[in-house]
Amino acid sequence: MKKLFIVSSVVITALILAWAFYWIYALALLVIVVPFIYMGIADMIQTRQSIRRNFPLFGRLRYVFEDLRPKIQQYFVESDTDGAPINRNERSVIYQRAKKQIDTIPFGTQLNVYAEGYEWMTHSIAPIDHHKIDPNPRVVFGGKKCKQPYSASVLNVSAMSFGSLSGNAVEALNAGAKIGSFAHNTGEGGISPHHTKNGGDLIWQIGTGYFGARDEAGNFSPEAFTKNASRPEVKMIEIKLSQGAKPGHGGILPAKKNTPEIAAIRLVKPGTTVFSPPFHSAFNTPIELIGFVDKLRELSGGKPVGFKLCIGRKSEFLGICKAMVQLNSYPDFITIDGGEGGTGAAPPEFSNFVGMPLLDALAFADDALRGFGIRDQVKLIASGKVLTGFHILRAMALGADTCNCARAMMMALGCIQALECNKNTCPTGVATQDPSLVNGLVIDDKKVRVANFHKHTVESFVELMAAAGIDSTHKINRTHVYRRVFMNMVKTYEEIYPPLPEGCLLEGGDSPIEYDVYLERASAQNF
Repeated sequence: MKKLFIVSSVVITALILAWAFYWIYALALLVIVVPFIYMGIADMIQTRQSIRRNFPLFGRLRYVFEDLRPKIQQYFVESDTDGAPINRNERSVIYQRAKKQIDTIPFGTQLNVYAEGYEWMTHSIAPIDHHKIDPNPRVVFGGKKCKQPYSASVLNVSAMSFGSLSGNAVEALNAGAKIGSFAHNTGEGGISPHHTKNGGDLIWQIGTGYFGARDEAGNFSPEAFTKNASRPEVKMIEIKLSQGAKPGHGGILPAKKNTPEIAAIRLVKPGTTVFSPPFHSAFNTPIELIGFVDKLRELSGGKPVGFKLCIGRKSEFLGICKAMVQLNSYPDFITIDGGEGGTGAAPPEFSNFVGMPLLDALAFADDALRGFGIRDQVKLIASGKVLTGFHILRAMALGADTCNCARAMMMALGCIQALECNKNTCPTGVATQDPSLVNGLVIDDKKVRVANFHKHTVESFVELMAAAGIDSTHKINRTHVYRRVFMNMVKTYEEIYPPLPEGCLLEGGDSPIEYDVYLERASAQNF
């Protein structure tokens, strides 16, 4: 191919020069030809890409096609039930509900109902009129030590920081939360003006970097925390232990992205590289974690305080439960983030192979709290690919009190799953800081779409409850959902995840044998 390129370049150039001998204007063709020859020569002498070196000029097409492949795949190749992480059918439902378009499907389901893993809910012969059920059910967060309990929607915006999302995206999410009366989790990047401009309810998340609640050395600062926690918009505080997208992995804010605006929000020096370690410096043991929860509750004036984690070692979560029992003190809520969570860019090993998936983790957390006799003291929030009313019901069947969603809210903003969140090139202006792209996201339009998506998704959940003959979220249990575990075998969630008897994990209790090894390793004194 190199020889062909060289010969072709020489021959074409010679022909143009020969033609110019008779017609001088033929030299204008060199304006077109010379750049291509230059690119081909550059390809031959560069040493980084073998394809370009061996196939000058034409080898560049490989990289063009590689860039176009995901777009061609999404629009022309994949079926409605294909596509990852969110398939076309699921994306369509989100878009339709956000835009208040028809969200029904004709001619029956496209899903293979006999495939392993297919799930469905049980309906009742005596369903309830859904119009007689509260169309926007709410759950009160706040235990005995809480002075400012919060009534939350069953569906709220999951943690996404300003910086990961554009300012316009954050503003639209918060304005939508204000319209729909649901909560907006700030993510660990701190409380920005974009979070507070529209007055929507906030769940302030604090990660290992303690952004917005730190001193100059990066340690937790009670004074800085109290200043932000006392904001009227902040309704709850969430300590982030880990997240489903990359559990056990820290983060870095590069110096070039550490703008004066972001630095002021996070209480760091602008233009410097800032690290978020994978561990907390404010506590080192389960006992200290629960003590930190109590401290934040007191500093915030009695607002609900909890923590978020992706379940890893079961013994460590049981150790936290032991600490709660030992101290007779409890977080107001625990957010269980499934390993399938995906709004944080992560190394493929962490994204694909680290962290317990949501359904297994949620069932385990619910069982653990119940086994220690403290389930009624702690609310559970489920987070991880919650997209539809069925996903809410499914999570509640396994113990969730409320749910958070992130990617669905991004799609309500206009996200097209371009999978460019980590490149600063998001074409819809959702996950980028490029001003030219951010300007394409119009807040006044998208805030309504966010509110619409929330409203219609919760309504679909309420209709499912009514179809099952249930008039309260507290009555949803593991018998209400079936899963096909083999082609000729189906089981309820109750059979797949047998619930533990109340108090069976307490000392002297009759704990299941499979828990013995975890209980033996679990300690309130260390993780």
